[in-house]
Amino acid sequence: MEQRHISHVGSLPLQPYDLEGPEQLRTIRWLPIRYDRATGCGSYYFQMQPGAVTTPHRHPRYEEFFVIEGEAIESDGTVLRAGDFISFAPDTEHFTRSETGCLLIVVEWLPDTNRFAPVPRL
Repeated sequence: MEQRHISHVGSLPLQPYDLEGPEQLRTIRWLPIRYDRATGCGSYYFQMQPGAVTTPHRHPRYEEFFVIEGEAIESDGTVLRAGDFISFAPDTEHFTRSETGCLLIVVEWLPDTNRFAPVPRL
């Protein structure tokens, strides 16, 4: 089993994003880093063009993302900017849009209660 994996995402080509239907193929691109389509778990680099909108969806697992650049706007109107990190619990329903375009790192995972502690409130 491979002990570590290094990806230099800046040198790899982004692909049309095809996880949520064909309507997003032109406005959203992604680069699976360590993502397993069968489980829906892993990490990926995610780029939204100006005006892009994800399909409304419900998460069966945790989803977290870090905004690297640009702005992402959540379905409730919350604006996320570069440096923001957001966590969605399982069964969260939302969509994300971007008026300016944005670049994210996304991680989707299932909890393992033997290894993860609750997130403290700051």
